[in-house]
Amino acid sequence: MKKRLLLKILIAVVFCLSIGGIGAIATQSSITDWYVTLNKPSFNPPNWIFGPVWTVLYILMGVAVALVWHKGFYHKWVQTALYHFGFQLILNAMWSILFFGMRQPSWALIEIIILFIMILLTIKWFKVVDNRAAYLLVPYACWVAFATILNFEIWRLN
Repeated sequence: MKKRLLLKILIAVVFCLSIGGIGAIATQSSITDWYVTLNKPSFNPPNWIFGPVWTVLYILMGVAVALVWHKGFYHKWVQTALYHFGFQLILNAMWSILFFGMRQPSWALIEIIILFIMILLTIKWFKVVDNRAAYLLVPYACWVAFATILNFEIWRLN
């Protein structure tokens, strides 16, 4: 049983990190030219912090989704939780594409608000299936809340 869970964790973490890679590709296209020209708020973190933070968050997401998946895909609550997780993960990748790839902070702001709501719904459904999985997503929700404020300020200042 533990071997199956560990395999699911490995698969889920690799999958989440891969989705994060899509965002990283979009980010790299603008981070050294367009992004440096933007006015940013005083609380904007240094660029080097985003990579490590997102790596940890994608690992936590992978572990969380594996815990839910491990409960059995045939359960309606598991299916609902995984649907929400998948949808928010798509939105997660889309934000980088909108903000950095397309250089559209206004559209990215609308999208990240929707993403944040989907993360909260995902936490709600994960809690129904496995409390540990829900709590593993709390740092992600906090970071996206901060990123939403940051996105708003960048949009407002530019």
